[in-house]
Amino acid sequence: MARWQPDARGRLEAAAFELFRERGFEQTTVADIAERAGLDKRTFYRLFGDKREALFSGSGHLEEVLVKAVAEVDAGPFEVVVAAFRQVAKEIFADRVELVRARQAVIESSPELRERELRKTGSLVAAITAALRAKGLDEATAILATESGATVFRVAYARWIAPGSDAPLSDLIAEVADELRAITAPSGSRQQILDSFR
Repeated sequence: MARWQPDARGRLEAAAFELFRERGFEQTTVADIAERAGLDKRTFYRLFGDKREALFSGSGHLEEVLVKAVAEVDAGPFEVVVAAFRQVAKEIFADRVELVRARQAVIESSPELRERELRKTGSLVAAITAALRAKGLDEATAILATESGATVFRVAYARWIAPGSDAPLSDLIAEVADELRAITAPSGSRQQILDSFR
């Protein structure tokens, strides 16, 4: 087999995803992935640490988009985080719901992949918090804003990939953020906010 071919990374990622869907994560080996991609195992290990990384290799780009958006948005801390996640929804997830649903099914089928997903989420939260701190926010405010925004994203993401959902992820993030504002608003204004959903 050729030692290097154009877009080896993309071919390996596609082969891994196909095989994980067909056979399951545990039943798929690195050799299987390399063979499906028309490459050898050495090429795989040159590009990925292990077979999980073939499924999570987009995490770096996701983090870059989030951190860049946090740096560029001028608003309150929570609003900055919500805007950053909406930017990710538009730039990375738009028009990809079927692919994301299939990927999520692969992740849910494996405890090892679910654990890796949690670590990825933790890394994103840490990066956003650091980006808010770089804007001059104190640690407690940065953590509260990030965790609140990340919760909004997780709830919106779950709605987006649910069967029958057709709303854009960016709109769902805005919707869930409004719901969180309503829950945390003082009691006098809470009813006004809740009424606005009707």
